[in-house]
Amino acid sequence: MNKQFIAGNWKMNLTLDEARDLATKICGTLANSDVVDVGVFPSYVFLNDICGILNGSNVVVGAQDMNNENSGAFTGEVSGPMLRDVGCTHVIIGHSERRIIFHETNSIINLKIKAALSYGLSPIFCVGEKQEERDADRTNDIVGSQLSCGLESLTAEQVKELTIAYEPVWAIGTGKTASPEQANEVHAFIRSAIESEYDNDTAKNIRIQYGGSVNPKNAKDLLGQPEIDGALVGGASLEPNSFLEIISAAAGL
Repeated sequence: MNKQFIAGNWKMNLTLDEARDLATKICGTLANSDVVDVGVFPSYVFLNDICGILNGSNVVVGAQDMNNENSGAFTGEVSGPMLRDVGCTHVIIGHSERRIIFHETNSIINLKIKAALSYGLSPIFCVGEKQEERDADRTNDIVGSQLSCGLESLTAEQVKELTIAYEPVWAIGTGKTASPEQANEVHAFIRSAIESEYDNDTAKNIRIQYGGSVNPKNAKDLLGQPEIDGALVGGASLEPNSFLEIISAAAGL
């Protein structure tokens, strides 16, 4: 089993004081524990402060998105070098909210993944199907296509730098959660697809998180599945006790 990676996606939430308080509580509780890898993903405007608070701890900081260009006339956008400059080590790419609300295509996501890697950032690459796609028994088709296009032209060594997050769209922020068995089945499919495209070593060592209404009540059952290597946590990551309980569940496996 790979080392668990629990990441908190704060999305467009919190004030600066709330973000500082949350980061301080997480850092203070975890101290220098390294049983589980932990990361937080604040809004852009909080990154500098949160990187400062967590500097020297075992909690990594990442951004929720990035542009694939390193600079230029892209009003409102943030580049990989900017993220590195404030202390980020990770970045979420291809989240379903970016795909759906901001119309990001698989090809754009592929460019962002390549750019992130070139700037020394470790991407969390999100994939997942909508409810109607699952109902039509197209989960593997959709996830397989997202994987194939998102990883196009990447080498095995580059893929090993990624974390993949399986986030069924129908379970994000809805309170619905894939059953542990359903989630594990898709994770197994993802690992098999990576093995087919690359090799067994790459497939075995890449971490695949589950995301979609993960909370302290369901974390242990989800994280205990053999193919699940962590969680990309949304709402529950905004409350320190809930987030820390999920980390504890991962640590107890």
